[in-house]
Amino acid sequence: MEHDLLLRNAAIIDENGDILRNRSICIKAGVISKITEGNESCTAKEIIDCTGLYISPGFVNLHTHSPMNIFKGIAEDVSIADWFNREIWPYESKLTGDNVYCGALSAIGEMLDNGVTAFADHYFYADRICDAVLETGIKADVAPTVFGMDEGFKTALEDVSKLIIQKNGISTRLKLRMGPHCPHTSPGDTLKAAIDRAKDLGVGIHIHVAETWGQVQESLEKYGCTPFERLNNAGGFDLPCIVAHGLWIQEDDRKYLSPETYIAACPKTYMKLSMGSGHLWEESGKLPLCTGTDGAASSNTLDPLEQTRFFGLVGKFINNDSTGFDLIYLWKMLMRGHKALQFRSGRMSEGYSADLIVWDLTSCGTAEVYNPLAAIIYSASSKNIINTIIDGKLLKKNGKVQIGNAEALNKLSDLSRNIKDRGKGKTNLNF
Repeated sequence: MEHDLLLRNAAIIDENGDILRNRSICIKAGVISKITEGNESCTAKEIIDCTGLYISPGFVNLHTHSPMNIFKGIAEDVSIADWFNREIWPYESKLTGDNVYCGALSAIGEMLDNGVTAFADHYFYADRICDAVLETGIKADVAPTVFGMDEGFKTALEDVSKLIIQKNGISTRLKLRMGPHCPHTSPGDTLKAAIDRAKDLGVGIHIHVAETWGQVQESLEKYGCTPFERLNNAGGFDLPCIVAHGLWIQEDDRKYLSPETYIAACPKTYMKLSMGSGHLWEESGKLPLCTGTDGAASSNTLDPLEQTRFFGLVGKFINNDSTGFDLIYLWKMLMRGHKALQFRSGRMSEGYSADLIVWDLTSCGTAEVYNPLAAIIYSASSKNIINTIIDGKLLKKNGKVQIGNAEALNKLSDLSRNIKDRGKGKTNLNF
């Protein structure tokens, strides 16, 4: 049998952080069909010599707002309340579907450059995000955002439901789930209404929870329970659930988390917006932590490797323990997002999707001789990623991202200027 692609004579870094030397990976129909050792190989239409290179599973960005690439740098050095209420939400109120598409396309290009093979998005005009996903070859789990405090909540819920029915599963690379914004912005019965609709549709949810200490306090005062408990009472953990942030999770909240719950930590945002260290680092060994980047307006880069690096360094620092958050822990945190999204990826095994990163760690900045994992987690950058492969297709090849519609990408600078020129709109949202 002739394969589509052969990655010959590489060192494999598997999902557990183990190093397997002198391996070749045979890919057919987007799937790892065979992994050989030594001189054993296979025939293929395309052969890439990976001598001296490393191959790992691709990265998952478990929480982002891809269209916000158009807002990079628009709200710097402000409080988190002003960031939302006086900057981002007023600007977002004037966005169009085409704006969202352009931002998503830019974000996908950046993520492919950083080795991301799948991401979980949470935003509005989600149909245009889906368009960008389908055009570029990346994989995505898209949650159209629903605000419970919006006067048009019922209409929005119907529109989102129709979109989920229309788009979910139209490609093996695209999934949709319900995106209630957060308990804080879902007053009364609106949170339960969104979750009940997700159950009716047979999809999961993606929701911000306990992002700030203020949200926990408000929830306790208003509802007599934490945001996690309120989400549980509404049935949120009966479904596959991506929790964005969960920074201020309380010890008792752990009991609500189901085996299908995953928490996306985005530490760069917490540092940049001075949100505190919360409890993620205290509870890390007991939580299903994955890596997210948040949107580019708050963290400026869509780089899961950078976020994981920050997570480990912050953990060592605040716990005053240099032995904690070791390389294997951080690597598994990077890999765990594959389990959340269920694209049958993230394992270096036959029958799994060929969603891979090819690394060159021979540069001056990454001396991999002692420990390849250390070279990646503490030293590497996108410059060390030679190829990003999704379903056996090279979407970053020889260091260059291969996606179409350069015209839309070229509009990004003009769009950013237009956003500033047209100014801010009115919004009834309040963080």
